[in-house]
Amino acid sequence: MNGADGKFAPPGPSDVARLLKEFPLAWLVATAAEGFHASPLPLRPRFDADGRLLELDGHMSRANPLVGAFRAHPRGLAMFMGPQGYISPSWMTDRTQAPTWNYVAAHFTVDITFIGTDAGLDPLLDDIVDAMESHRAHAWSTAEMGPRYRKLADRVIGFHAAVRSGRIKFKMGQDEREDVYGDIVHGLGDEGSTELLEWMRRCNPGRHSE
Repeated sequence: MNGADGKFAPPGPSDVARLLKEFPLAWLVATAAEGFHASPLPLRPRFDADGRLLELDGHMSRANPLVGAFRAHPRGLAMFMGPQGYISPSWMTDRTQAPTWNYVAAHFTVDITFIGTDAGLDPLLDDIVDAMESHRAHAWSTAEMGPRYRKLADRVIGFHAAVRSGRIKFKMGQDEREDVYGDIVHGLGDEGSTELLEWMRRCNPGRHSE
């Protein structure tokens, strides 16, 4: 897989996995004769033993226009956006700095294969539910739906999205001067942007962050 964007590369493969698992809602885009079709869908990553991303699994309504588009042209694009936020010059001692935006993002070229059986679909649905419910005190499972589960499951179709290439960018202040980086850290802390601040520190090990 093509990968990291130079100085904005992720700290390591585990950070890509973290992005996909913590921010699973992705835009899945297909091309069609009339233009583009796109839907936000939760996708679950699958990795090999070396941590390389192999595929993204998901499901969608059978009425979604993406179904027909991917059956005609299986190649598409899956786009993930992680933590992001505006970086204000109002935080800077050097007021000549320009505004910018820090973000973590990844997009992958994929080939879609639809799943045609309940035996193939059910594990995908259980997997996404288990992942979303795992941290909850009273976790829910699909088994609790009883007969209603099959009625609703029949309205969706599962798919595997084999990853062919990707571009990953963790733009988290790696190119900023030390004084500017320190001002950004203080500004994010003052505004309570704890998630963006935590990812920014992870992408800048050893830099001033107090």
